[in-house]
Amino acid sequence: MQKFDAIRPFYDAEVNQALRASVNHPMMKALMNFTFPDQPDEVWKEQLLKTHSIRDFQCNFIYQSLQKVLEKTSDGLSTSGFEKLEKNTAYLFISNHRDIILDTSLLNGALFEHGLVMTASAIGDNLVRKSFLKTLSKLNRNFVVQRGLPPRELLESSKLMSEYIRQLLRRENRSVWIAQREGRTKDGNDATHSGVLKMLAMGSDEANLMDYFRKIKVVPVSISYEYDPTDALKMPQLMAAANNEIYIKEKNEDFMTLLSGIMGQKKRIHIHIGDVLKTEIDQIERENDNTNKQIQALAQAIDDSILSSYKLWPTNYIAYDLLYKTDEYAAHYTENEKQLFERRLDIKIDQHNPILWEGFLSMYANPVVNKRKYQNAV
Repeated sequence: MQKFDAIRPFYDAEVNQALRASVNHPMMKALMNFTFPDQPDEVWKEQLLKTHSIRDFQCNFIYQSLQKVLEKTSDGLSTSGFEKLEKNTAYLFISNHRDIILDTSLLNGALFEHGLVMTASAIGDNLVRKSFLKTLSKLNRNFVVQRGLPPRELLESSKLMSEYIRQLLRRENRSVWIAQREGRTKDGNDATHSGVLKMLAMGSDEANLMDYFRKIKVVPVSISYEYDPTDALKMPQLMAAANNEIYIKEKNEDFMTLLSGIMGQKKRIHIHIGDVLKTEIDQIERENDNTNKQIQALAQAIDDSILSSYKLWPTNYIAYDLLYKTDEYAAHYTENEKQLFERRLDIKIDQHNPILWEGFLSMYANPVVNKRKYQNAV
C-alpha cells in the first residue's frame, strides 16, 4: 500500500536492487569484514547479490553479525520465556529500551533461534539520516518513527504508524517490536509512556479498545545488560536535565552512540519474554470503563511484567550499595566484581562532579530500587 511508503521497510521485491546499490559502499564493506573476517570480499559480495528477501538477508548476514558482536563484546546472551510463544503467530512486543540497535537485534536473533516470527521494528528517523543507514534499516525490516514534528503533523504521523502496525500484526502476521517510551531509558527507570499506547490505540478497528489490545497479543519484554555500553554517553543529557537546561545533541552523536552500543563491552545480557497480556486486559476492562484509565492500567501492567522479570546483575547491586553507602547487597557480588565496577566508574566519570557520579550510579541502581518498590507493592 503506497500510503505507508514513507515509513515501511523494503518489500522483498526491492531487496536485491537495494543490495546491488549498496554492495560497494565502504560501510557495507566494514560490516561484512567484521562479520566474515576470514572471507575474501568477493565471497560475501557474491552471496549478497544472490539475496532476494529480507529474511535471507537477516538470517545469512545480520544474524551472523550479531553473533560476532556477542562474541567480541559480551560474555553471552541468556533468554527465558520464549517457549511460551506459538510458532507462526504475530505478537506486539513492547520492551524496555537501553540500546538503539541491539535491543531489537538480540530479540530477533532469539526469535530466529526458536523458530518464531521475527519482528518489524520501530526506529527513530534521527538514526537513519545517513542514506546507507536508511537502506540498512529497511533491509532489516525497520519502520520509521518520525520525530520532532509540529502537533498536527505528529498526529497524522501517529495515525499512519498505528495503521501500519495494525496491518503488520493483523493482516501480514508479522510481529512488531516497539519501545515502551520514545528514546532509550537514560536513568535506569523503565516506564511505559501512555503516549505509546495511545498511538497504538489509534489503529484500533474494534468498537472496544481492550478487544483490540487483546487481539494484537501484547507481550512485555525485559532486556538487561550487565554493563550498559553507552552508560557514560548518557551522562551529558542527565547533567543537562539536572541543571534544567535543554540538551542539544552533537552533529553525529546518534551515530556514535549507535556504534558504541554495538562495539562497547556489555558482559552478560538477558532477555525475558513475559506472558501475553490477556488476563490483565480482562481485569482492566472489568475495572475501568474510561479509556484513559484503561490506557494507564495497561501501561502499569506492562511495567509490572517488565520489572518483575528484569534480571539484576552484580553491577546493579554494587551501584546501589555505593550510592546509598550500604553493604545491604554485598552477598550478590564479589570483591573483584566491585573493584572492576569502581574502576569503570573512575575511568568514565569525573568523581569531583557529584551530579555525574550520582547519575552514573543511579543508572545502574534504579532497577534495584524499582524492583524493590514492585515487590513491596505486590
